[in-house]
Amino acid sequence: MSTVGTPQSTKLRYLVDAKGSRFTVRAYATGMLSAFGHNPTIAIPDVQGEVQFASGTLEDATLRIVIQAASLVVTDDISDNDRQEIERRMHDEVLETDGFPEIIYECSRASSIQKMAEDLYLVALNGELALHGVTRNLPVSARVTLKGDIVRAAGEFSIRLSDYEIRPVSAAGGTVKLKDELKLSFDISARKQA
Repeated sequence: MSTVGTPQSTKLRYLVDAKGSRFTVRAYATGMLSAFGHNPTIAIPDVQGEVQFASGTLEDATLRIVIQAASLVVTDDISDNDRQEIERRMHDEVLETDGFPEIIYECSRASSIQKMAEDLYLVALNGELALHGVTRNLPVSARVTLKGDIVRAAGEFSIRLSDYEIRPVSAAGGTVKLKDELKLSFDISARKQA
């Protein structure tokens, strides 16, 4: 079959704008003294990645997001000593960033796309998250807006630390520890490349 004269769809490429994006993690305390524990909110400032899809449609969209694990920081209004201790434990004991420096989410194709309004779509991504040396399937739903040279995706999802072979963190002799589930929320902006 000849493809001569058949229009080829142009793949558009967008790069994540870390400064125009927001990605946070929320952890929750549990245990006997959890009422006095801290439910840290963690910012992910070093987000890189790209989105590609055919011109005029989100069909066959691909996504790759790379996070530098050592960049995660606690954003709560707490003492500097508490912040430093939580960040040290998060990097050294939880994420083990020296051995696992990157967190990667990859999706080779959007599994469902529903147009909600002129520039707004509900997109189901069936991707894989590589975290702490473990890669697992992780479906994520996102509200995607296409406006000019900007694509923006927002949503939230949860992960369980145990799915990624991350051991639970505890304090105060085990009377306060973090729940296995983390809630992540994102509002990521990407700009079209020439």
